[in-house]
This record gives sequence, structure tokens and C-alpha cells, in this order.
Amino acid sequence: MESSSVPIDSDEKRLAELGYKQSLNRAWSGFSNFAISFTIISILAGCFTTYGQAWNNGGPIAISIGWPLISIPILIIGFCMSELVSAYPTAGGIYWWAGRLGGPVWAWFTGWFNLIGLIAVVASVDYAAATFLNVVLGLYEVNIFGINFADESHVLAEVFLLFVIILLIHVFLNVRNTHLLARINNVSVWWHVIGVAAIVVVLIFVPSGHQSFSFVFGHRINQSGFSGSMFWFYVLPLGFLLTQYTITGFDASAHISEETHGASTAAAKGVWRSIFYSAVIGWIVLLAITFAVTNVKGANEAFGFAPTLLVEALGSGWGKFVLIISVVGQLFCGAACLTSASRMCYAFSRDNGFGKRASSKLSTVNSKRVPIYAVLMMAALALIITLPALQGKSNGEAVPFAFYAVVSITVIGLYIAYVIPIFLRWRKGDEFQAGPWNNGRKYKWMNSFATFWVILITIIFCLPFTPEAVPWNSEFSWEAFNYAPLAVAVVILGAAITWLVSARRHFTGQIREIDIEEALGESPDPQTSAP
Repeated sequence: MESSSVPIDSDEKRLAELGYKQSLNRAWSGFSNFAISFTIISILAGCFTTYGQAWNNGGPIAISIGWPLISIPILIIGFCMSELVSAYPTAGGIYWWAGRLGGPVWAWFTGWFNLIGLIAVVASVDYAAATFLNVVLGLYEVNIFGINFADESHVLAEVFLLFVIILLIHVFLNVRNTHLLARINNVSVWWHVIGVAAIVVVLIFVPSGHQSFSFVFGHRINQSGFSGSMFWFYVLPLGFLLTQYTITGFDASAHISEETHGASTAAAKGVWRSIFYSAVIGWIVLLAITFAVTNVKGANEAFGFAPTLLVEALGSGWGKFVLIISVVGQLFCGAACLTSASRMCYAFSRDNGFGKRASSKLSTVNSKRVPIYAVLMMAALALIITLPALQGKSNGEAVPFAFYAVVSITVIGLYIAYVIPIFLRWRKGDEFQAGPWNNGRKYKWMNSFATFWVILITIIFCLPFTPEAVPWNSEFSWEAFNYAPLAVAVVILGAAITWLVSARRHFTGQIREIDIEEALGESPDPQTSAP
């Protein structure tokens, strides 16, 4: 008897083997898959927005030497994740891997850490883009609808308004269609590459002078407020947040795997290649910026704020040019972050991660096969956690301490989520069924090192960034408090309570939508089929 089934390709077949229907539109090429992670890493975003963190906590050596050194362990983490996405190319990505390798409870905690990290990365990227855009509008002395971006009053309110507008634009782009998003990310790659090249050329030829090699690769700065005796073991590691925050979000290649052709190989390559090329290109642009900073006193007074340093080194005209390139790159980055976050939310709800009623809504796709409610929810949560950034210092200074904590939450949340399935794969050992892209026998030392590294950076970025944030210090201030460890504790406690109260009864790690026999149009064997 002839089969009336419609032939399916290898990607759809592999997805069916993992238990899911092809609900999302598989419209992304391997380059587009790489492009979204490269865009989210965005050296035009992280390198500029957290430059001051490294300048104040370590100085030039935290940038010139710290960046390449910290990039190495991140690349190792990327290799470990590439092996996992090759074996399990699903939109759930990280939490799904944890569930397959360790069981539902591992998937539950991993999913929530991944969610909080992705919400924080959407918030931090869009808020940083708003901050830089506010500077650009100020340089052009824009005064519109009663809002004067050129003055220094109401700065935090103006930045927050721009943040809301940017977030709404990204929501609009994300609810259109996946073809548009793929094209946007393809353009973004070339914008980053050509934009960085233009910035480096400008920083080489426009400034009247440059710093010496010994300054860039040997000078130390400590503006943290902590004593010099704490420099090597406390202050300098705080400066590594520049690298660790910038090179993150590369799990996007996994979340888009159900929309990627040849996902078992293409998504795996997308993860590690986005890290590698971002590390190399990012180092070049950071060196160019640091060599151009000749007014060290002025840079210290500006606390390493990149826009101030660039305008000082290049003048107003070329400074605007570089800042506009950076802002556009950050806008590309924010759109891609929301895409990745919404796909993770969609996958988690598909497996009943939010309870039956909410999950049913969040896992719905519209006529263009876009998970519209997941997009809206992740954007709304990003808005909510950024509300504290409206509050500056009590003396009136426009310093949004809450934003810096959001950056730490991004790093901690995402990297904890990354390392849980890496640890479980290490524990699984040779029983793990690898995909076409794998690390071979090297997985043993790579996975163990990745686990150690994430534990270390989690401890570092939970530490106070200034003496004013130390609870037992007489100068302690809640305004400066790093609430990243508090947020992590809330996630752990909340996830644990929810699991014990209800989730363990409705969340099994995966709800199979389809069996491979059904996908192929065959009748499943009644002796092996589940009742």
C-alpha cells in the first residue's frame, strides 16, 4: 500500500525524534544562525557600554590583557555548548539539555536561570542603547516635544523614555516575521564588521596623539574605592565584567536551531564562531580606544565613560560618527536579544513551564509562526526590572546603580544556565550520544574547567563593586548595593518553592508533541507506543 505521507527533511525528522513538531518557520541559514549570536554579543554594545567597568577596576591592563585572557575560558564554554546543541537542536536549548541529561528538576532550575538572564540581557542592552542615544541627541542639541536632551536635568527620565521607545520598536520587529529578523541579523554582522573597521581607522588617524605600548599593556588604575592591596585578587577581577558581559548571549544559536537549516551542524558552529570572531574583533576595537585615551585625568574624572572618552579624543564631529555606529549596533543587538529570549520563553511554555493556562497562551504562534505572546511577555519583564534605573544617587547625580546590577544578573543568570547542562554532560561521560559536531575525548577537561570557571565568576560578580556597597561598612548605601546575589537567591528560592508546591506535578522536562513514526506518516508500533 502506498504511503500518502509528505516527505520531511532531515531537520524536521531530527526534531520529531526529539519529540516536537515543526511549528516555527525554518527560514534561517547557517550564516543567519551565527549572525544572531554575533549580534547579541555585539562588540559595538558591550565593549562600549562596560568599558568604564574595566577602566575603573584595573585600567588599561584589564582591557588589553584581561580581554584575551578571559575570552579563552568563554570559548571553552562555547565549545561545550556547541556539542550539546549538535546533539539536541531544539528551541528550548539549555533547559532542554539539562532535562534530557539530568531530569525534570534540573531542567526546571536551568530554565529559570536562563529566563532571568535573557530578560536581564534585553533590559541591559536596550537601556545602554538608550543611554548612548541620549548622549548623541545631546551632542546634536536636540530639543523636541519639550524634552531638551542637551541639558543635564532629568537625564535618567529621558534615558528611560528612550529605553521604552527602543523596546517598543524591538517588539514590533519581533512580531513581524522570521524572514525579516533573519535579514536584519545578516545586515547586523556586516554593520559590526565594517563599523568596527571604520571606528579603528578613525581612532588611529584622527587623534593628535596616542598612548604608549607600555601604558596600554602595563598601566594600572584603581578607582573602585578599595585599597591597592586588594588590586590583584579583588579589584582587577571586577574589571573582567567587561569581557564576561560582552561575550554572552551566544545561546541564541541554540534557541533559533528549530528555525535553522542543517541545525545539528550549523547551530553548533554558530555558537563557537560567534565567540571567536567577537573576541578577536572586540580586542582590536578596545585596543584602538585605549591607545586613543591620552587625557588620563579626564578619563578618570569621567569614570571611563566611553562617549566622553571618544569625544575628548576625536572631537565632537568624529565623536558623533563613532557613537552613531555604536548606537546602531546596540539597536541590532537589542532586537536579537528579544528574539532569543522569546524563543526560550516559547519553548519553556511548550513544555508547560509556566503552568497549564499561562503556558498554553505563551506557546501560541500567530499566522506568521511567531510566538507573539512570548515576545510581549519578555519585553514587559525587561521593562519591569529596569524601573529601578529611574532612581539615581540621592545627591542628584544621574548614576543608575540598578543598571550595573542588571548587567551582573545577566552574566550570572546566563552562565549558571550554561554550565548546568555542561556539568550534566560531564557527569554523563561516555554514555552521552554525541551529534555530528562534538569535542571527542576532550570533553572531560573542557567540561570540568567550564564548571569551575562559572562557579568562580558567579562568586566574583556577586561581590560589592564599591566600598559603599559593603553592608558592614560605615559608609554603606543601598543606592550602591549590588543586588545581583539577591536576585540569584530569589530565583533559586522561588524556583525551589514553586517546584515543591506545584511544578513537580505538571513539569516533566518535555511534553512530546509528536513521535517520529507520526512525522513520517507511519503507524507506530502498538507494542512500543505509549498508551
